[in-house]
Parts: sequence; structure tokens; C-alpha cells
Amino acid sequence: MSDEKLVGIVLVSHSAEVASSVAELAKGLAGGATTVPVATAGGTESGGLGTSAELISAAAAAVDRGAGVAVLTDLGSAVLTVKALIAEGGELPDGARLVDAPFVEGAVAAVVTAATGAGLDAVEAAATEAYSYRKV
Repeated sequence: MSDEKLVGIVLVSHSAEVASSVAELAKGLAGGATTVPVATAGGTESGGLGTSAELISAAAAAVDRGAGVAVLTDLGSAVLTVKALIAEGGELPDGARLVDAPFVEGAVAAVVTAATGAGLDAVEAAATEAYSYRKV
């Protein structure tokens, strides 16, 4: 493992399968992006649909390399849970940030940008910019 400080990415979804699939897609589209620390927090501890503060905290700790952690969420309680963890303080690594971005496109942009060694501000900006991706 390299000593390079890279931004960690956490993908929070109500579904473990969705979070894992989006992580796989983002890493694949980023050329494999094996150096980017990406973790998922999907579903509940029992494997059901929902969100888990414990899984989110563990995922953020797992990807923290000292350059910040970008947390992308799908919807609803995933957003609220991350906001609560940030507000409580001490539950997420210093420099963890909820990124307002579309889940799939934002995840791809975040991983691709993090793979270049960019900082947290640039990773967040790239993910947020994904809102402007037009399909027609």
C-alpha cells in the first residue's frame, strides 16, 4: 500500500447491492482505480434495506487516508444519517464531508478525480458537477 494521501470515498445506499454495484462501476470506469480507497455502507447490519450509522462510520474509518473522506448518499434516511453523524462529531473521521451529488454519476466523478490525487475540494466539485450531465 502506498503512503500517498488520497481522498477516501464512501457510498451510502439503502441497499448493499446497489452500493457495491455503484462502487464496482465507478472503479471500473476510473480504469480500475485500485489505489482509491472506496468503501460501501449499504443497507442494515442484518442485510435488509435501510441505513446504518454503524456501517457508515466503519466505512469512513476504513477509507480515511488523511486527505478527507467524501460521502455520497442515495436518498432520504441515508442523507439524514450522514448529516447526523457529522453534527454529532467524532463519529466520522476529521475531514469527512457529505457531498451533494447524484449517486451514480457523482460516484464515478469522485473516484475518477480522487484517482488523480486531487484534494477533497476537487473531488467534491467533480461529483457535484455531475448534476449538470445531460442525457438529451
